[in-house]
Amino acid sequence: MHCYYKLPLYFKCKQHELYTDILEDRRRSSDLRYALRCYTPALYRGLTPCGAQQLKGLVLQSDQLRYVVQQVCKETGAPSEEVQAEAVAILEEMAHRLQLGTIRFFAFVLSKIFKTLFRNISVNEEGIQRLQQAILDHPVVLLPSHRSYMDFLLMSYILYTYDLALPVIAAGMDFMGMKLVGEMLRMSGAFFIRRSFGGDRLYWAVFSQYVQTMLRIGFAPVEFFLEGTRSRTSKSLTPKLGLLNIVMDPFLKGEVFDISLVPVSISYERILEESLYARELLGVPKPKESTSGLFKARKVLSEDYGSIHVYFGQPVSVRSLAEGRVNRGQFNLIPRHIPRRPGDDVHGFVKDSAYRLVRAQEENMVLKPWVLIASLLLQNQNQDQDRDPGVPLEQLTQQAVWLRDLSRQCGAFLHWPDHASPAEVVSSSLSLHRGLVRVSEGRVRLPGPPRGAVSPEEELLDRAVVLLSCASYRNQLMHVFVRLALLASAVHNASSSKKNDVFSSFSFLRNMFSNEFILCPGATVQDFEEACYLLVKTGVLLISQQEVLVTDAGRRTVAFLSGLLDPFLQGYQVVCRFLCEDAADALTEKRFVPAVRSFIIKHLLSGSSSSLFRRPRLSETNAWRMK
Repeated sequence: MHCYYKLPLYFKCKQHELYTDILEDRRRSSDLRYALRCYTPALYRGLTPCGAQQLKGLVLQSDQLRYVVQQVCKETGAPSEEVQAEAVAILEEMAHRLQLGTIRFFAFVLSKIFKTLFRNISVNEEGIQRLQQAILDHPVVLLPSHRSYMDFLLMSYILYTYDLALPVIAAGMDFMGMKLVGEMLRMSGAFFIRRSFGGDRLYWAVFSQYVQTMLRIGFAPVEFFLEGTRSRTSKSLTPKLGLLNIVMDPFLKGEVFDISLVPVSISYERILEESLYARELLGVPKPKESTSGLFKARKVLSEDYGSIHVYFGQPVSVRSLAEGRVNRGQFNLIPRHIPRRPGDDVHGFVKDSAYRLVRAQEENMVLKPWVLIASLLLQNQNQDQDRDPGVPLEQLTQQAVWLRDLSRQCGAFLHWPDHASPAEVVSSSLSLHRGLVRVSEGRVRLPGPPRGAVSPEEELLDRAVVLLSCASYRNQLMHVFVRLALLASAVHNASSSKKNDVFSSFSFLRNMFSNEFILCPGATVQDFEEACYLLVKTGVLLISQQEVLVTDAGRRTVAFLSGLLDPFLQGYQVVCRFLCEDAADALTEKRFVPAVRSFIIKHLLSGSSSSLFRRPRLSETNAWRMK
């Protein structure tokens, strides 16, 4: 195994672009004047003028949809009029009705809400300028990260603020069921799709034609979430490829010259749904989206949710991505209106592109000081909470400064106010997240519920909500350190310090976590080299031709990095123990997670958690590798 220590592209020194707070003007001027101002966005130069109703007509008249209708008629024996009527009904259920009046209403209401909830909403204006040029030149697809319900509202609000063309947004059917609100979302650009299409060829044909028609005629930027759903853990989810396949298809078939894909990174200092997500992870059913639920949630308006940073990334040309990867001539072998399953080369190209786009989202996330503090507090936790003295505030501040410097050395975009002292920064973060942390007598600890106030199981679950909420913030740091943490754990678990043994351990761990983190397929050697480069650069490792050694100064960093992976390793270990000790033969997939949860609760309440959650021994890791 050879390590060349090339400086990887995304670790090159890069100056973060300047951000502008778009709420500053809103606090000084009239929201009504803002909502009713002249709105004249620049549009795609190749735009074919078309209203929402005309758009539906183009979809229904498309050759591909007509072909699928004919095929469905042949297969089912249903009359053509009946199948055509079903296609019309699907499109009516799905289609948006973008109206400027509704946009203006949302602009007014959201201004009021955002000024109440957030201290600022900061946007990189250089990215806005790039997006404006991209909209003029080619059809645009916006790909925001997805951590909150706020994401799609925020995107439209920002584009309206900067006089850019408003996007049409792929939304789940759950929102359509919200009385009044669902229709207002439809009139602000949302189009509604089912979570799963199954084998419904007609639905897939209507949906794909609807999206592709909007791209071909340049109707508006199309927006969807590559991850498919909100991440409840604040880690990026494995990208879903269905919609990305659809939006790339017009280029691959030569129907448009190019398409611009724009990754957008949305970073929250405090997430509105933090406790809701934690309870969902603990098995509490997700509340159904409803108008009444929305009004009940208005109590959040009394809370402070800190700041938001929104980074509009470099537009990515599909033409450039496909160069040398896909032979577009294959699409000329059969008529373009006949649907065809993507070949292996196209599937591989789309998958690789999806991972690269999610990585671009991650790399431009802006991390807040609380992300560092939560990571440190979780690692400082004592498993015996009765004896947990907490962390001295001064010590926590010193650790946060150390982690701040390490994060910056590893390429993180960190929003750490330089005008304030470290003590002020840490105290401000602790105050903002006072629902998760307690400061008393100069010590900081993660609080639990009052003893004796609830049953032991309820007490355990309440404690878990706090820990999982903190873990979701810790997870925002994982994309910066995951490759380094894999290497640090590999050094700990390898059978020797020989480079080949360390690489073998790294490869095993990386493969095991391939669905846990965004680790690009086929990039094991590159990830290993980048991790080696950074840990040598920061003085953590010494790497000779044959060996990988930890320096004395680097032991603290290796311990921290290994600690980042420990919760995930322990989670896998617990599931393995459950499968070996407690799993029933007939356990269904639906019952699996609740059964594992009950298994863990049983061990925690019985006091046997120390053996359940201990760090895996080297022999166990080797056994997993053998299997």
